[in-house]
Amino acid sequence: MTVGLPAALAAVPDPRARRGIRHHLTVVLTAAVCAVVAGYRSYTAIAEWVADLPADTAVLLGIDADRRPSEAMIRRLLQAIDPDLLTAAVGIWLAARIPAPAPGSRRAIAVDGKTLRGSR
Repeated sequence: MTVGLPAALAAVPDPRARRGIRHHLTVVLTAAVCAVVAGYRSYTAIAEWVADLPADTAVLLGIDADRRPSEAMIRRLLQAIDPDLLTAAVGIWLAARIPAPAPGSRRAIAVDGKTLRGSR
């Protein structure tokens, strides 16, 4: 059974103090991962993606349609998260999505070098 992205991201510890939390960690991380997958790379772009979400999509992600995370909140939270733990959580989720190779075959993943370097 595969686990959804929010459940996989629940393994990442929340670096914030409990007091004053308006947005759950998994909600913000899920939205940020979705925005990055959609091609939004900067904190500002991620916040714009979240702000432009249709209300029904925001609700599906767990975001209150009338109270979206701000750019500053997203930036501070992503900067405080341990990047290795976030990478591991997303990697585990992605690995669960890859179908098992046929018996006797090997799994190979091809990646474009320019994409890895971030050149355009």
